[in-house]
Amino acid sequence: MPDQPRGPLESPGFWLHHAALEWRATLERNLRPLALTPTQFNLLASIGWLARHHGPPTQQQAADMAGTDRTMASRVIRTLEDRNLLRRNPDPADARTVRLEVTSEGADLARRAVRIAVATDTELFGPHAAALRDRLRPIAIHRIQGYPG
Repeated sequence: MPDQPRGPLESPGFWLHHAALEWRATLERNLRPLALTPTQFNLLASIGWLARHHGPPTQQQAADMAGTDRTMASRVIRTLEDRNLLRRNPDPADARTVRLEVTSEGADLARRAVRIAVATDTELFGPHAAALRDRLRPIAIHRIQGYPG
């Protein structure tokens, strides 16, 4: 028989949800000087990471890696493209597919933003960040299969 409900304060999901909200709010505040939102950062960094490890990604691959839906990814990618942080290039093997490429300006901004994200993780998760990551990874890995690196 499953455990009886004891209220939200006993639920790890409740605390994970609120920790994620705090992480996002802190990251948003810390990224503000770069004029990047957490979603823009996640997409830009994901596109750069995927390109380095797997070649230029499609919009769907970038959305999957960043954990956002296709419609949101499309809007944010358009914004990043308008800011000259990335380019959409036709796939030479499939005219229906577009591949994403981070510009040099985008790569510079992404490097600065990654340093901020790492500092935010350290600020919020402290010396236990690696243990927390290792505990969360098997729970969430199915969401980003194909990109476990």
